Amino acid sequence: MTLNTIPLRPHTAPFRPRAARLVLGSASRFGRPDGAWWPRTRDLARELGELADVIDPLWGRLTHVAVNPRHWQPVPRRGVVVNGHEVAVDRFAEVLNPHRILLQSYTAGRWDLLVVPPPTSASSAARLMAAVA
Repeated sequence: MTLNTIPLRPHTAPFRPRAARLVLGSASRFGRPDGAWWPRTRDLARELGELADVIDPLWGRLTHVAVNPRHWQPVPRRGVVVNGHEVAVDRFAEVLNPHRILLQSYTAGRWDLLVVPPPTSASSAARLMAAVA
């Protein structure tokens, strides 16, 4: 019987960020959201990275985000660094639906996403997101 005496080195797997839970509508409809997003937490700074990973290649680099601070804690005062660039954060408590988020890019315009609250069950979130798509 032969024994292997070479020490094994730990295997490191590359870090793979989680994908944003996002659906986009097929066409823009007046008054309706352009898609739906189901973040995992209410921490906007943390969640924007995953969202930008999907949005940036499709719509161009995300530059501004507008939220109603009612459901986001904490809301950054000025901006958030996302994928190496700063995204400005605007807070509109009076005029913006607390279940929506507005995204803006210099290259492709503005989008309105329905935000499915993080504690929503998977089946309920799936129904909401399917209704928007």
